[in-house]
Amino acid sequence: MATRCAQGNVTFVFDPVRMPWEAWVPLLAGALWSVVALDGGLIWGAPALVPAMFLSASGVGMLLFPGDRRLSHFGALGGALGVVLGVLGVFFIGATALVLGVAAAAAFVASGRHALRLDPHPEGVPDPPVTVRVSAEIAIDEAILATMLFTQVFPTSDDHRRIQRETAEAREQFAAAGWLDKPDAYHEEPPPLEDVTLASEQSRGTRFEHLRFDSGYAPRESEPGRDRWLSYEKNRTGHAWVVRGDPAKPWLMCIHGYRMGSPFIDLGAFEPRVFHEKYGLNLVLPVLPLHGPRKMGRRSGDGFLGGDLLDSIHAEAQAMWDLRRLLSWVRAQTDAPIGAYGLSLGGYTTALLASLDDDLACAIPGIPATDFARTFFRHGGPLQERAVAHIGLTMDQMSEVLRVVSPLTIEPKVPYANRAIFAGIVDRLVPAEHVRDLWRHWGEPRIAWYPGSHLTFGVHSDVKSLIGDTLRGAGLVG
Repeated sequence: MATRCAQGNVTFVFDPVRMPWEAWVPLLAGALWSVVALDGGLIWGAPALVPAMFLSASGVGMLLFPGDRRLSHFGALGGALGVVLGVLGVFFIGATALVLGVAAAAAFVASGRHALRLDPHPEGVPDPPVTVRVSAEIAIDEAILATMLFTQVFPTSDDHRRIQRETAEAREQFAAAGWLDKPDAYHEEPPPLEDVTLASEQSRGTRFEHLRFDSGYAPRESEPGRDRWLSYEKNRTGHAWVVRGDPAKPWLMCIHGYRMGSPFIDLGAFEPRVFHEKYGLNLVLPVLPLHGPRKMGRRSGDGFLGGDLLDSIHAEAQAMWDLRRLLSWVRAQTDAPIGAYGLSLGGYTTALLASLDDDLACAIPGIPATDFARTFFRHGGPLQERAVAHIGLTMDQMSEVLRVVSPLTIEPKVPYANRAIFAGIVDRLVPAEHVRDLWRHWGEPRIAWYPGSHLTFGVHSDVKSLIGDTLRGAGLVG
């Protein structure tokens, strides 16, 4: 029988099942896939061994190593790959492929159910419904986490020693300057943005202006990591996508999430057909540091949340600098109200911006990450945890230095009635307790706890209602 017990602010649900039933689903699905793949010929059979491997390994792991959170990641990834290959397999092995696809879908859902069994459910958050739909939504997050484990680039052992040294130096400097006690003082007032270039472009059927400007941001002379940060040359140029009609109408700043930063992805997430055409808002979609055309790695966002602590601090500090400059550019054109709405990492950035800008009409952090240190220790994996432990760098030490860019350490300036948050009860990328902490820090404003995961907010009507009501209440929408 499952039992519940409280530890700190989190209520854990312990289910002492040595061999959980859901483990048998990916195990049997993997066995079925293996048998058919070996007889399926080279063109289809070889790729089919990939989901077979993930499903089998996940199922066996759930039985032999109960409690390892990564196993459901791989089961969900195997299930997702199996569904896709099952559809394609119809052209190679006929109706048998549909049977394999159904087995993969069942394993996908079972992996989500297994993740729900293992993860702690925080106090102060509504209990999740245990349904097939919720399990499937969780599995979407789990599959994303599996791809992150394969593709995330982490610091080397030499990097870890440097990170430990820089963290200690930053802690000493920040404390001496008083920034750990008054984090808002860490953020300097940027000059107004006046010199921009605009070029007309199109994506997803939407005409927009590609705005470019010289960021002008630089860490202070004495800050650790300054020279490295300034060596990221493409990051020195700021970018934004602007969708506007009458500039005198209200504006909404839409702040993208981690790994985003391209017009195709950003305009898909923030739906100009809704916010611009239906609501009549002008939109400005800034590109965060190290993302999109500002990226320095292979992928958008590399380096922002990779474990290099001072890079994360400078990235978020530059985000504040750039966004406040963009707000000055908008305000030079109009006296209309301006709101901010962000997703995931953009939710974090929205919450921090709402604590530094005096004149935002509203702030809507959606599925917001709120704690970089806890996020690293949750998703970094055992090897990274051991690496930072080996050099003596703890989560508390990281959290202390990160105070200067944390939305949990500065009071929001947006009027209470115009603050709103939405989050997934079973979010696996940004755990619900992180969002709960921001909600409490903000005085418990309106919040929509939808029964879903990180990437499924768009299919929940209560999220759309919260956004619309907040925009109307702030005077952005009539």
